[in-house]
Amino acid sequence: MRNKILNTTLVLAVVAVLAVFAFYVRVGATADRVVVLRTAGMTCGSCVKKITEALQSQRGVAATEVDLESGVVVAGFDSKQTAPDRLAQAVQKSGFHSQVAQVITPQQFRSVVGRDVGGKAAPGGCCGSRGCGGAQ
Repeated sequence: MRNKILNTTLVLAVVAVLAVFAFYVRVGATADRVVVLRTAGMTCGSCVKKITEALQSQRGVAATEVDLESGVVVAGFDSKQTAPDRLAQAVQKSGFHSQVAQVITPQQFRSVVGRDVGGKAAPGGCCGSRGCGGAQ
């Protein structure tokens, strides 16, 4: 009897975990827009992490990229679940000035950049080529 309860609990837990993963895969698969945000005040890898977490916590965001040197943040998102202005506000709430520069389709992004959003890590590592604190 005890094994049956344990097995049932284990199966339910696995089903719950798979359902959560299926939700995230579905969100990523349905991203139909890419927003380009002009963002100021980013200086290091900690900034990248903070912005990435702020965007990833938003419903409908499938992928993010942060480029320290150019001051650009790119996010692939599902336009039925969120809006570009809402994503810029999420970045602002994390402590950085951010505004929508452009909204395009994933296909347009791919044709310009040659890859999908989130296809490579942000260049430069901690603090980009400037070094921590802006030092050369």
